[in-house]
Parts: sequence; structure tokens; C-alpha cells
Amino acid sequence: MALTHFDAQGHAHMVDVSEKAVTARIATAENYIKMQPETFDIISQGRAKKGDVLGVARLAGIMAAKKTADLIPLCHPLPITSVAVDLVPDAELPGIRITATVKTTGPTGVEMEALTAASVAALTVYDMSKAVDKTMEISGLRVTLKDGGKSGRHSAP
Repeated sequence: MALTHFDAQGHAHMVDVSEKAVTARIATAENYIKMQPETFDIISQGRAKKGDVLGVARLAGIMAAKKTADLIPLCHPLPITSVAVDLVPDAELPGIRITATVKTTGPTGVEMEALTAASVAALTVYDMSKAVDKTMEISGLRVTLKDGGKSGRHSAP
């Protein structure tokens, strides 16, 4: 199997999707950000000095999904029809579990948009909380669902 973002000479190029079928497509990505218990308490209790950390991170993730083609050089700009970013406090980490789901109707998938949304949401949690915890760790970024198009459905185990 060949990498699609390289031509026969090995040069990077944007994949031509003009002949691909326009279908409903969805992708979900997840990650998490671990933090000190005290930081978790501040965020989950809404006591952060910068404001509603989870609300701002949700909006940042949504905005990031819409800007993916501006950030990733060979991504196609897509007409996104839906973006949902869920941030769930998890005392066991302790930290925040993030899930981003993106939908479109188009000739190519939205995995990169979902990954970007989850990444930027986690980075926003870090940014808004770094004054009290510089040891936070962002991990586990992966696509958990991809559906639509020729390659069909993929669900992570």
C-alpha cells in the first residue's frame, strides 16, 4: 500500500478527490490530559481564574476543526456539517477525557478535523491551567471511529 500524499516521483501533493463519491462521513477522535489532583479540582469545580476551562476548550476544539486545512498543509478544506467536542472530568486520571466528533458530506473524510479538534481542546485546557500546573500531560490521541467513503467503517478496538 502506498502513501497517497506523494506522487510517483516522491513529491508531496494534495490528493485529487474530484472523482471520489460525495458521501456522508463522520470521524471521532479522543485524547486526555492528566493533571495534579489540585488542578483537577480547580477545573472540575469551576474555580479557574481564567474562567470556564471546559467551555473555552470546547469552543477552541470546534474552531480548530474548522481551521484544519489552514494548519495541515495537504488537508482539503471541507464543508463541515457538525462538530461536537465533549470534555469529561475523570477523577481516576486525574484529568479530562476529550472526544471530538466531526461530520461532513463530501469526497474525503474528516479524521484530521476530529484529531485537530481533540488536540486543540487539550492544548486549551493546558493553556488555561498552566499557571497552577506545569506538569500536565496530553496523551492518547487517536481516531476511534471513521465512517463513510470507499474504505467504509473503522472502529478502534
